Amino acid sequence: MKLIKQIIDDLLTPMLEDFWKVPLWIRWALVVVTCAATIPLAVIYRARHSVNEKPRIHIIQNMDNQPKSVAQDGSEWFNDGRIMRPKIEGTVARGDMAGDTHFFMGIEHDEWATTFPTTVSVDKAFVERGQDRFNIYCTPCHGATGYGDGLIHVRAMTLVETGANGTSWVAPKNLHESLIKEQPVGQLFNTITNGVRTMAAYASQIPTEDRWAIVAYIKALQFSQDADPELVDGSASFPQKNTQGGDE
Repeated sequence: MKLIKQIIDDLLTPMLEDFWKVPLWIRWALVVVTCAATIPLAVIYRARHSVNEKPRIHIIQNMDNQPKSVAQDGSEWFNDGRIMRPKIEGTVARGDMAGDTHFFMGIEHDEWATTFPTTVSVDKAFVERGQDRFNIYCTPCHGATGYGDGLIHVRAMTLVETGANGTSWVAPKNLHESLIKEQPVGQLFNTITNGVRTMAAYASQIPTEDRWAIVAYIKALQFSQDADPELVDGSASFPQKNTQGGDE
């Protein structure tokens, strides 16, 4: 420690002696400049560690903040005062061209298609893909077997029965009802694409071919719940379910 102290004294003593020889006004100027130099650091520290409702100072914008308009906004740029522009007659937006109405819309000869498009191959892999997409997008409301008993429905009915926050709920359709089973595949595809009643549209989330795969799985699901046992070899030896819910 004595050695370190001796070294410091040897270095600082000449500097201090020279400092006190400097004119008084220069010494005060050095003190002021030194104090002023700490102000930007203090401001930056406070800005980064304090909470303020006002936005931060953003000197270089880099197009981070710029004027914009949203749907239904007014505008002085157009004579009608609307920012939303009507579609130009006789034009089709890029990506909206649906030359194959059977594949993209489920319509064939101005009616709901009763068959699957020729661009898809309805095989085991296709139906399994539909099952996978059905489990992701449809099961929460319609349930795993399509009877409209999904977890969202169960939760919603609980809230309705308890009167929580005035909850109201429209039950999802039972896919095994005659009304649904009789619908052509094109109509089912349209329902998935554009939604119906309180059911949302899924065109933006599910690709076109996957929507057809879901339709294929729904048809397989409906068939599975009302199939003729004679179609299965050896079905006569299977246990039969009686009306009380037990096995015979």
